[in-house]
Amino acid sequence: MGPGRLSAPQRARVDAWLPGAELVADLSWNLVETVVLRMRHAGRELIVKAAGDGDHHLGRELAAHAGGFVSVWQQSGSAARLLHADPAARVIVLEWLPGALAYRTPAGVDPEVHRRAGDLLRRFHAQAARPSEGTDAAATARALRWLDSPHAISPAVEARLRLALDALPPVEVDLVPTHGDWQPRNWLVDGDTVRVIDFGRFAFRPAATDFVRLAAQEWRESPDCETAFFEGYGGDPRLGSDVSERGSGRSHWLQLRLREAIGTACWAHQVGDAEFEAQGHRMIAEALAEYEA
Repeated sequence: MGPGRLSAPQRARVDAWLPGAELVADLSWNLVETVVLRMRHAGRELIVKAAGDGDHHLGRELAAHAGGFVSVWQQSGSAARLLHADPAARVIVLEWLPGALAYRTPAGVDPEVHRRAGDLLRRFHAQAARPSEGTDAAATARALRWLDSPHAISPAVEARLRLALDALPPVEVDLVPTHGDWQPRNWLVDGDTVRVIDFGRFAFRPAATDFVRLAAQEWRESPDCETAFFEGYGGDPRLGSDVSERGSGRSHWLQLRLREAIGTACWAHQVGDAEFEAQGHRMIAEALAEYEA
């Protein structure tokens, strides 16, 4: 399934749900198999999302809706409602939400936008909590599998990463519902309102995992955004996360950043996103420097 195109079964489902719908815009990122189309049907704007056979994100998005976790934002109009879904055909229809993506705009580094994003995320995280049963250890194992896959990380840096991952013990903190890709590319800004899109990485994880991408991007450029975000969030749950097991004295936050850096560099290399890959290598260098200091 190429970018901007639906498979025959997906087209059949969309035609049945939205007969006569017109394409308004192709909003796909064109890096993975997910297709995102803005369509107009019966005078209403809608979003059609379709996934290829190798894409697992649509299932996570459906899980977020099926579990009722998106409703905390839907009630205030901050997230779209799911209107149609066919898991077998791997296609869904959502409400279209007004607003402009904050990504790479002044809004993306506006402290007030980050303050509102912090408040939104607090409400999402506060919905539920469950004990971790090996989740952190599994996250380290996934990072090691990334290092076993094709990448452009130098052998010397890879060896240092493996040593760091081995030395930092798992920290099994409680898990909460997380967005998984919490950053301005998934925030729509409409005046004083911030809305949320894309639940393709939804899962129960430590709350701080939703801060890692911001820390590597917008907060690095604008520390005021980080301050405002946690004012909106109601505190910084990373505080007090340090562990001294095995005498490491390293924080769980550093572990999260190391694993995110590895995943970023490897994933971006494999999909051919040179700019994001470069960011991943920078994240690796900064996290290793802190670990080895």
